[in-house]
Amino acid sequence: MPLQRALRFGTIALAIITVASLAIWGGVRGLPGIWGVVVGAAIGGGFVLITAALVLVTSKSSPSTTMAVVLGGWLLKVVLLIIVLMIIKDMEFYDTMAMFITIVLAMITVLGTEVWGIITSRVTYIS
Repeated sequence: MPLQRALRFGTIALAIITVASLAIWGGVRGLPGIWGVVVGAAIGGGFVLITAALVLVTSKSSPSTTMAVVLGGWLLKVVLLIIVLMIIKDMEFYDTMAMFITIVLAMITVLGTEVWGIITSRVTYIS
């Protein structure tokens, strides 16, 4: 199924980006860099992967149910993101640049690999 393939590709891409970012930012900024990468990967990769997982879970339901669940999940993720960012904004345990770059890279890479997983999957068409 294309959605499962997309989710698998996205998860693998997130793991690769996370490990590479941990190596780079851990070497450059130490422990704050590592924490920035962990938070950034959770936010950036989690945001995209949860949406794909919600679509996969509701794929057997009606389109309106799928859209309601995806929209509700998106709104919940935005609220949680705002809360998390408000809580950690004045904390100094993480490097903000490491977090920002990891969020951007994770979102772009995970979304790109999910799209690649869907468009390159072989699906039987019956007309």
